[in-house]
Amino acid sequence: MTSENLKNALLKAIQTEKDAMDFYLMGASKIYDEKAKATFELLAREERQHALSFYNACTFERPAFEDLMSAAPDPESSWFKALQKAMLGEFDERLALEMAIEQEDLLAKELKMVAQTIDDPAIKQVYLTNAASTHHHLEMVEADYRAMLGMSL
Repeated sequence: MTSENLKNALLKAIQTEKDAMDFYLMGASKIYDEKAKATFELLAREERQHALSFYNACTFERPAFEDLMSAAPDPESSWFKALQKAMLGEFDERLALEMAIEQEDLLAKELKMVAQTIDDPAIKQVYLTNAASTHHHLEMVEADYRAMLGMSL
């Protein structure tokens, strides 16, 4: 991967984690189920930490982290599109959990795929660590989804 491609990949990863954070913050503000709400709040904090880990892996000039976190969501991201879909209709906890499951699964796979293209061992590890954490997010949301539906774990 060229240095320019790596720079773009890191900036995209920061934005994606920020978009995921926005998704979870919005979801948490609208969810009534206390366990699911607590999960979304936790995941929002963790997505911010993921963004920070990618930010810290950057060795190039970039905007301040807080400026990146306060920016608008990327309208082309799947997280933003999921937000838009949720806001178009009546926000539903089940739908929010289903969207989170889908997005976390896609993100974990994407992070692993990008990691395989990175030569720098430290940056590759940032991607793999975040992929593992994202997979854990998927498991947490799936557990809340099953609990909401009254399914046994």
